[in-house]
Amino acid sequence: MPRKSMPIIVALSYLTDPPPRATHGINYEKLRAEDTDDRPARLNVKRLFNFLILLFLKVLVRIFYRFDFQWVGGEPEDSWGAYRILAILNHTSLFEWLFVGGVPVRFLWQISGHAMVPIADITLRRPIVGTFYRLLVPHLLPITRQADRTWKAVVDFVQDDLMVIILPEGRMKRLDGRDKDGREMTVRGGIADIMQGVPDGRMLLAYSGGLHHVQAPGQHLPRLFKTLRMRLQEIDIAVYKEELGAAGDPQSFKHNIKRDLEARRDRYCPEEDSV
Repeated sequence: MPRKSMPIIVALSYLTDPPPRATHGINYEKLRAEDTDDRPARLNVKRLFNFLILLFLKVLVRIFYRFDFQWVGGEPEDSWGAYRILAILNHTSLFEWLFVGGVPVRFLWQISGHAMVPIADITLRRPIVGTFYRLLVPHLLPITRQADRTWKAVVDFVQDDLMVIILPEGRMKRLDGRDKDGREMTVRGGIADIMQGVPDGRMLLAYSGGLHHVQAPGQHLPRLFKTLRMRLQEIDIAVYKEELGAAGDPQSFKHNIKRDLEARRDRYCPEEDSV
C-alpha cells in the first residue's frame, strides 16, 4: 500500500514502467463469481465506495486541470445516460483517469456500479497502479495482449447490465506517434468481439486529445494546469453493427470496425497540445 504521506498522483508517476515479474495464473471462475456476487448489501457498499473515490478524484482533478469536452454533431438527448460500451480512442497515457474531471456526476455513478474494464495484466500487477484502478470500477478483468483465455473470459463476462470500457488500440501511443515497438497505432479487433455480445443499446465514442502534454510514457511527474480535450459521439449499436456487416462474415465485420474506428479517430480527435 502507498505511504499516507505520498500524494496519489505523484505515487502513480513512479510506476510508469512495469516491474520485471512473470504473469501469475488467474482464477477467472473465482473472479467472475466474486464480481457477480448478488448480495445487495455488499454490492451497494462497494458501489458507494467506488463512487466516492471517483467523486473525490473529479473534484481534485478540476483544481489542477481545465476541460474542453464537445459533442460531435451536437449533444444528444439523455447524454451521459446508460451506455453499453465506452470506447476511448487515442490512448496515450496511464493518466487517462484524469478525464473523470470532465464528466458529470451521474456518469460517475454509472461507472461505480456497472463498469467492466479489461486491463493489461502487466498494468494491473504494478503495486500502486493496480490497487488504484481496483478502487475505481467494480469489474476489473486482467488480460494479456493475445487472443487467449484471458480475452475469452472478458467476452464471456459481458452482461446486460454492464458497461464495457475499452481502449480499442490496446496499447499506448508514444511521443513519435507509434507504440513502444514502433508500430502504427491501429485499432485491434477486440472491440468487435465485445460488440458481437451486445445486441443493442448505445455506445459512447470518446476521442481523446492525448495526454502527452501532461505525462507521456516513460516520464515521471505529471504537468499541472493543462487543458484536457475530448470529443464525444453517441452511436446506436444495433444500427452500427448492421451497417458494418455484423450478420455476415465475422472477420469482415472485424475488419470493417477497425477501419471505421481508425477513420473516426483520425477525423474527430482534437489536435494534441505541444509537449
